[in-house]
Amino acid sequence: KQGPSIGVVMECDSDLTAMEEAANILRRFDVSFEMTVVSAHKAPTRMYAYAQLAAERGIKIIIAGASGVAHLPGMLSALTTLPVIGVPIKSSNSIDGWDSVLSILQMPNGVPVATVALNASKNAGILAAAILSTADDNLSNKLADYKKGMEDEVVSKVNRLKEEGWKNSFD
Repeated sequence: KQGPSIGVVMECDSDLTAMEEAANILRRFDVSFEMTVVSAHKAPTRMYAYAQLAAERGIKIIIAGASGVAHLPGMLSALTTLPVIGVPIKSSNSIDGWDSVLSILQMPNGVPVATVALNASKNAGILAAAILSTADDNLSNKLADYKKGMEDEVVSKVNRLKEEGWKNSFD
């Protein structure tokens, strides 16, 4: 079925600021996605239905952002065979974000969740695109161009430092 390839979900709309970077990078790579709120704690039947119907609707990968005890990514992984990428989010009542990181990272064997850094939904988007690119040469080329652009940016910064008179023994 033709629909969005990536499902970007979050526990609450207060997580939107952290999750927007996933949307931005997926747009940059022309990857179709949807974004919605799917709460493990406040709307568990919605979360269950989302996980159960995602593959049937054409979703290939789920990116799930959550803060605090952050059960959403793990619960989605328990309910679907699709890859789930967890984005731990630091919230206002968080313990420096560690509660979210560890809740998503420390999944039991058999219920995997790929976990990116705290508030790093951009990396989740890049990882999702990289997974899809294994079957899409056009997307693979876009990712290669993106990485080349990052390298060009570093070289530009090195050249600027040289122009400003900074020396190093590497170059």
